[in-house]
Amino acid sequence: MAKTDDDALAEAYNRALALEKSGDFDLAAQAYAEVLALDPDDHGGAAVRLASMKRGEVPARAPEAYVTTLFDQHAEVFDKVLVEDLGYHVPLLLRQRLIELGETSFERMLDLGCGTGLTGGALEDMVDDATGLDLAENMVEIAHEKGLYDTLYVADAVDYLEDNEDDPFDLIAATDVLPYLGALEPLFVAAARNALPKALFCFSSETLPDADFEGRPYTVGRFQRFAHTQAYVREALSAAGFETLEAGDIIVRHEQGLPIAGHLFIARKS
Repeated sequence: MAKTDDDALAEAYNRALALEKSGDFDLAAQAYAEVLALDPDDHGGAAVRLASMKRGEVPARAPEAYVTTLFDQHAEVFDKVLVEDLGYHVPLLLRQRLIELGETSFERMLDLGCGTGLTGGALEDMVDDATGLDLAENMVEIAHEKGLYDTLYVADAVDYLEDNEDDPFDLIAATDVLPYLGALEPLFVAAARNALPKALFCFSSETLPDADFEGRPYTVGRFQRFAHTQAYVREALSAAGFETLEAGDIIVRHEQGLPIAGHLFIARKS
């Protein structure tokens, strides 16, 4: 039965992808509905694909099973694909801004969604003690091999922050986390709980033209990643107890040769 279910899931998912690629979003949505019926945990990210086609509700976050599967599968080639192929340099942009702001010495850093350690490497000389965490075990193993962190966890960011009883941090970074979250309140509130007074909370977000949000604070873009309005991010930060110091315009990465617009937020715990 398990083999039959796996075959049916693969057939439905491949059919859905082909229909989506052909532009037949209505039939693709029906196929993705079959995928979700066979795989309620949504390892393939059907929910965010439906939202990106405007054929489903915008979820509050990407399914945990999807994010874990996606990054575990790409761990070995992650650095090359993200940096060389997609032009992702947010950790270096963050380093540059921290230097320009005169913020170059931190006792304890928490790197949410640390991946293979790109942010840990960019900020290594600024931090006395670094903790990293990521949902994908394969990514954490590569980060461990690089020796960039004093402590590493395989965990969901919000779950870790809500359960953590260790000392708070004076720097919390999340340089590629928001594209997998819609609603930001749980993350921001939990981050504030783990931040020292005057700690910095630094992260990147992606955005879209106002019309694409259709009045919502966040949506899923064409590449199955969440985008947020700057106003919503600022409001969520303020409500959680952070002051936005800056939200600089950046190109987060490229997809299919297209620049993806976003912001680099630097906020301070009030």
